[in-house]
Amino acid sequence: MRHKEGNKEKAIIEAAIETFAEDGFYKSKIVDIAKKANVAIGSIYVYYKNKDDILLKIFDQIWEPIYNDMKRIASEKSYTPTQKFEYMLDSVFDAFEKYPEKAVVFVNEQNRLMKERPKSFTNYYELFIKEGEKIIKSGIKSSEFKNLNVRIFRRFVLGGLRELLREWTKNPTKRSLNQIRDSVKYFCKTGILDK
Repeated sequence: MRHKEGNKEKAIIEAAIETFAEDGFYKSKIVDIAKKANVAIGSIYVYYKNKDDILLKIFDQIWEPIYNDMKRIASEKSYTPTQKFEYMLDSVFDAFEKYPEKAVVFVNEQNRLMKERPKSFTNYYELFIKEGEKIIKSGIKSSEFKNLNVRIFRRFVLGGLRELLREWTKNPTKRSLNQIRDSVKYFCKTGILDK
């Protein structure tokens, strides 16, 4: 069954996520994405120049809602820095919990794509990082968090999340994402709270 025009792009992206998650980016072929999306190969080229272009769109779709959520959280005056930090982690975990294949693509492709195509990579990721750093800095300023190096902490948390998501995607039944989330939140909070 062919897709209606409005649904084609969505079907292509969903098929690409599944294909990249199953086969890896380099082994995936446009023809496989087209088959999975149930569209003609030419339809893909109406929306995207190549596989890289599709992958960049996927990362826009991963990071734009996380950033928008993060921006809302960071601007909420009634939240403490600790609450904001917890909600930030929740945003990231929620994004991948709902769509595990996106977690696989994130784990396998983000670092490579950021190194190979830094100017093309989604701006939403850096915007997300900046909002997260604001939260940590406000917690340090208010003495709620320990005075730590924000850049090192950022790399530590993001690297840890990536590795934990990698482990989870390999065997989701071994440990639920909520168990991982709770452990990360506990570990980070006890490591950054100034208590």
